[in-house]
Amino acid sequence: MKDSQEYKDKKAFFEKVITLYGRNVVIEILQDDSIEIYKLHMAESNKTDGAIKKILSLAKARHVEITYHDKNTLSRISKNAKQDQGVACDIISKSYQNATEIKNLTEFRLIALDGIHNPQNLGMIIRSCAAGNIDGIILPKKNSAKISPLVIKASAGTLFKLPIYFCNSLNDILKSLNNTKIYALSSHAKESIYDISPHAKSIFVLGNESEGVSDEVEKLCNDEVKIPMQRGVESLNVAVTASLIAFMKS
Repeated sequence: MKDSQEYKDKKAFFEKVITLYGRNVVIEILQDDSIEIYKLHMAESNKTDGAIKKILSLAKARHVEITYHDKNTLSRISKNAKQDQGVACDIISKSYQNATEIKNLTEFRLIALDGIHNPQNLGMIIRSCAAGNIDGIILPKKNSAKISPLVIKASAGTLFKLPIYFCNSLNDILKSLNNTKIYALSSHAKESIYDISPHAKSIFVLGNESEGVSDEVEKLCNDEVKIPMQRGVESLNVAVTASLIAFMKS
């Protein structure tokens, strides 16, 4: 029983660990005292000069554990051999939570992302939601952009200001939520986002620009809404759509 609980605690801990990479990104992370760092990973082949020297100095000042690896091992850790520049960093994000936690919320307005692959769009969505009237983003691990340096850059420092609820797929979490109004954004909907009064528990599902919300996910939604368009414009960038929803009136 004790071993089982230890396993659950360990799993819960590592679910909150996000691995980022790239020398400039890691320097920014090490300079931000508000970000909790679990471990720094370095390639053994790195020359100790320039950015590497600065990284090591910052890590030492913050008493960050450093682990050295051969290039292949580091590539497996960063999952981006072409852009990791021999450096990766594990951070502990308290805002990165399992989507099962949503069940414990009494009220919420969330945006769920279905098939959003562009990291810049994801970053801009995070920024708009953090600034607006949104309580969190549901981000599937499958068929979705991952948290990366590009996402951080596009979010303009807001990534850790808003809960990001992760799940394997939207199907897993949407099926499990009771008494929740789930809206699919669709250009074919009869009602606009300005016609509705969001439920105490509301989720707005956004699909990608080319295909919209997938058929499988749309079946789990209990309503559709649209953004009214003028002058024959068919669609908006998904990040713009997220902004409009984020600043809807309560």
